[in-house]
Amino acid sequence: MAKPLTDSEKRKQISVRGLAGLGDVAEVRKSFNRHLHFTLVKDRNVATPRDYFFALAHTVRDHLVGRWIRTQQHYYERDPKRIYYLSLEFYMGRTLQNTMVNLGLQNACDEAIYQVQGLVAGLLGACFLDSMATLGLAAYGYGIRYEFGIFNQKIVNGWQVEEADDWLRYGNPWEKARPEYMLPVHFYGRVEHTPDGVKWLDTQVVLAMPYDTPVPGYKNNTVNTMRLWSAKAPNDFKLQDFNVGDYIEAVLDRNLAENISRVLYPNDNFFEGKELRLKQEYFVVAATLQDIIRRFKSSKFGCRDPVRTCFETFPDKVAIQLNDTHPALSIPELMRILVDVEKVDWDKAWEITKKTCAYTNHTVLPEALERWPVSMFEKLLPRHLEIIYAINQRHLDHVAALFPGDVDRLRRMSVIEEGDCKRINMAHLCVIGSHAVNGVARIHSEIVKQSVFKDFYELEPEKFQNKTNGITPRRWLLLCNPGLADTIVEKIGEEFLTDLSQLKKLLPLVSDEVFIRDVAKVKQENKLKFSAFLEKEYKVKINPSSMFDVHVKRIHEYKRQLLNCLHVVTLYNRIKRDPAKAFVPRTVMIGGKAAPGYHMAKLIIKLVTSIGDVVNHDPVVGDRLKVIFLENYRVSLAEKVIPAADLSQQISTAGTEASGTGNMKFMLNGALTIGTMDGANVEMAEEAGAENLFIFGLRVEDVEALDRKGYNAREYYDHLPELKQAVDQISSGFFSPKEPDCFKDIVNMLMHHDRFKVFADYEAYMQCQAQVDQLYRNPKEWTKKVIRNIACSGKFSSDRTITEYAREIWGVEPSDLQIPPPNIPRD
Repeated sequence: MAKPLTDSEKRKQISVRGLAGLGDVAEVRKSFNRHLHFTLVKDRNVATPRDYFFALAHTVRDHLVGRWIRTQQHYYERDPKRIYYLSLEFYMGRTLQNTMVNLGLQNACDEAIYQVQGLVAGLLGACFLDSMATLGLAAYGYGIRYEFGIFNQKIVNGWQVEEADDWLRYGNPWEKARPEYMLPVHFYGRVEHTPDGVKWLDTQVVLAMPYDTPVPGYKNNTVNTMRLWSAKAPNDFKLQDFNVGDYIEAVLDRNLAENISRVLYPNDNFFEGKELRLKQEYFVVAATLQDIIRRFKSSKFGCRDPVRTCFETFPDKVAIQLNDTHPALSIPELMRILVDVEKVDWDKAWEITKKTCAYTNHTVLPEALERWPVSMFEKLLPRHLEIIYAINQRHLDHVAALFPGDVDRLRRMSVIEEGDCKRINMAHLCVIGSHAVNGVARIHSEIVKQSVFKDFYELEPEKFQNKTNGITPRRWLLLCNPGLADTIVEKIGEEFLTDLSQLKKLLPLVSDEVFIRDVAKVKQENKLKFSAFLEKEYKVKINPSSMFDVHVKRIHEYKRQLLNCLHVVTLYNRIKRDPAKAFVPRTVMIGGKAAPGYHMAKLIIKLVTSIGDVVNHDPVVGDRLKVIFLENYRVSLAEKVIPAADLSQQISTAGTEASGTGNMKFMLNGALTIGTMDGANVEMAEEAGAENLFIFGLRVEDVEALDRKGYNAREYYDHLPELKQAVDQISSGFFSPKEPDCFKDIVNMLMHHDRFKVFADYEAYMQCQAQVDQLYRNPKEWTKKVIRNIACSGKFSSDRTITEYAREIWGVEPSDLQIPPPNIPRD
């Protein structure tokens, strides 16, 4: 078999057509050499890969900065409505290659710096920021600059072990500290009601230091800003509490303030009510709103003097998108600023707040919804608690007037939940305080209306919307799969990179022999490359012609990695039972992080690795079945595995996954989906035709019916011999001979407490997997379905998603205006 081309060689093929831009090679080389010279340590003449990386990053950043400044000047001159996207986490992934691709510098850098090839490689919030810049929107991402990102996952003896991700250890070439915009954030203290208004006094102050990262649009010279806040103790922090002798102790105590931006809470779909987390949420909100209001008032480039003093036009100039409930405090904080500081009357302030804020719901799982103890609020944010009580009282008065005597409805709709521990329901606060509420896939948005926020939907149906998620085709096709991008460009040109619906032009090629061969060849090359990576990392010999069956996402019971495990065990048993039979070879890959305190998720990882230990070392099985747990799944690993996957597992219980975006990335990169009718799978099946996905299992209404009837796992266990055998093996210690009871908690949960009904879908899943095998035996028919999926994935671009947000929620129009590059004089 011919040696596959490197990604770099493929990008060169693309750039021949101008896709990755040639740029000025000589200028890039000169700039790179200059940066390398200053990067090198004086007593060291040999450059390391890191030296090359920083030199190249700074070279690329030089090209960004002029465009960045020009974009901001352009916004101040035009004074457009600005979009503020608030999120507690932006999974940016590697920035270098993405930036080179968007600036059209990829090929110039490849040509100029051949030494760096192979040394330098360049999530939802990140996709959205990319699209907002590409669509020419005046948008800002706001979040926290965590000193430690989500943990690095190590697998030790089959168990997850967390290691701190010290991502800033060597500095971050993309960020620019902006100490001149540092802002105070207040905590604790007391509230005084005076004749002059309400005062929040005796607070502890933490400073918020902004760090700006440029976010370039695709080849339009627009460069937006992501501003992340870092917590700093003020100089007098705690010093007044100490006498001179305790000076050292006082300085050490500054850590307490700076802990706010120390680490990202890694709990996905699980609410952890820690005071530090609430501090993080208020910290980002308080700093961001001060920034928003400063920009609204001045709105002149480089000017700090207020130009606007009236807040009447605030919603016409400012849109705040609350990504999940984490930035929900924006609502009471904006009210506090308007009422207490700017002296706007309550009703007017409430109208402004509602018109400005919009809320995206990301989950329907009850344990994921934020419900903060009132006692914690009372101590940390006493004024905000008063404001929330006032908001809630007016809201309940309104509900009571519309539904007189319906006490139960008032209880269900209150922001304050009564009980042993009074709590604040942040999702209710978001719905009440926003003019638009959206889910992130059509089925999810329906569940939001019919179940999670049913009472609120009955009250204000007009504010509920759907915005199906999307992914950026720049990172998730051009950057991570240049071979496929090249093959597509050859047939339909490059416009699909900013208008993914153009992929529909591939539909007439579904039966084109040459195109089928080209697409299959790209996939095989990606698989060969990933096989080599797996063999190096995991010391497992991979059969590159086996089906690459991939299940990568956070480890959670609702995502049902356990259903996948049962399928693998059943396949293993079938091979053992009849070794002479022809089996379709599979390499099953499962990857994802478990929240550190989530016992069941960690046990699931241990089960996957234990099954792998047995299967991978069984000589009877050979290369027909391999099981690999992909350690430390993250954006950079996703960019390798997704282009190589044949089968994408999206098997959550119907009605539990809000949308998913991994499903879209796999579809765009030529994997076929096996999945339930859940999240965006429903729309993927609609776009490509359900017959071109492998859809199985209970639908939402079936799950509800089963809940009403009562789900009895034992019925399935007793009636399905292969299921019983697999469960008994897990239970008896077949996969954990040294610890026979290792998986008793998993078996006990599956048999007696399984909210996600794994056994109920087992039979349908096994039958569907048999159809997968059958199709895989016919490579040509398989590839036809692959092409149809790629051709029908256009809906799932984040450009489409953001265009809908812009028009239907933020009231702005995307622009294809090209800002002139820095070397061309402005008009």
